Amino acid sequence: MNRRNWIGTVLLLALVLSTGIGLVAWKYESIQDSVTASANQPEPMESITIAVAHEMDHRQTTTSIGTVLALRSVMLKNELAGTIREVRLTPGQIVEAGTLLVALDVSVEEADLKAQEAQAALAKTVLNRRQNLNQELATTQEEIDRARADLDIAQAQIARTKAIIAKKTIRAPFRARVGIADVHPGQYLDEGTLLTTLQGVSDAVHVDFTVAQQVAAGLRDGEIVEVFAAGEVPAIRATVVALDARVDPTTRNAMVRARVDSTRYMLAPGASVRVRVPVGPLRRAVVIPINALRKGPGGDQVFVIAPDQEQKARAHVRSVESGAMVGDQVVIHAGLGAGETVAASGSFKLREGVLIAVAAELPQKEAHAQPVGQD
Repeated sequence: MNRRNWIGTVLLLALVLSTGIGLVAWKYESIQDSVTASANQPEPMESITIAVAHEMDHRQTTTSIGTVLALRSVMLKNELAGTIREVRLTPGQIVEAGTLLVALDVSVEEADLKAQEAQAALAKTVLNRRQNLNQELATTQEEIDRARADLDIAQAQIARTKAIIAKKTIRAPFRARVGIADVHPGQYLDEGTLLTTLQGVSDAVHVDFTVAQQVAAGLRDGEIVEVFAAGEVPAIRATVVALDARVDPTTRNAMVRARVDSTRYMLAPGASVRVRVPVGPLRRAVVIPINALRKGPGGDQVFVIAPDQEQKARAHVRSVESGAMVGDQVVIHAGLGAGETVAASGSFKLREGVLIAVAAELPQKEAHAQPVGQD
């Protein structure tokens, strides 16, 4: 019985061994067939467009948030107390300089003015009579001087009353747009009551913004900055006209004022805008198309195209240090030199050492010496 079990075990082991040897032989033959087939197939390649890194004049920039201000803006208040007689405040209306806006009741002042004018006329008649009598030696110089003083006092009272009437007749000090008003005829106003706001209307506006003290130290009057309004795609050119004389001790920022001289853009006073400010001197920088820059786990990178020993173009990963965008190009601060070829469109398909086929070469754009864009 034991002999029979031993023979069965040996036969089973022989069967398993022969089956394993057959499988190994079959697998080896399959691998060899695959290697042979792969050797006969051409190496895969990726089709891309390429671009040549080139130099251009570039200036670094920083971004700040600014506020639009009218060249002239006032909070309109009454200087004297009184009752409103007439109101011509229409919110949003543009009024010319000297336009009547609010008139207070001046009936008392007008009555006083008539009395004072009559008193002045009498004083003038008395003075003339005294002067005629003086020629006949029928009066003294003291009486003439007193008559002249009475006339001067009467004329001064007239001037004072006219000034009060003028102060109670509130007019636009310059061409402006009227703000929201809530005053009505018959309403009594105390001195200094806010009537409305007036925003000057002109072909220019100011933009106030803050920058770090290091940036402010490099700015000068006449410097060009770019203003971006909400909904406006193109940049608006503005000229720096003033820098604050002091730095805020809390934020260490300095206030800068720029002027926008353009009738093409309607920047509402008080609106928030984004301001791009140049920083540092103009220098040469290497730029490539923005689609050539890839974001990898280790940072920014590009695929540099270079020939191998068989003069076949292959892609090689290279880490770079990128900077600001200039139009549809990006500045490269380190890792790439001018004249090197990089993959542009289709670079997302590449990997290290892959064979590439050039579909097209992007034209090299001209270098611009302006640090910021133009309208």
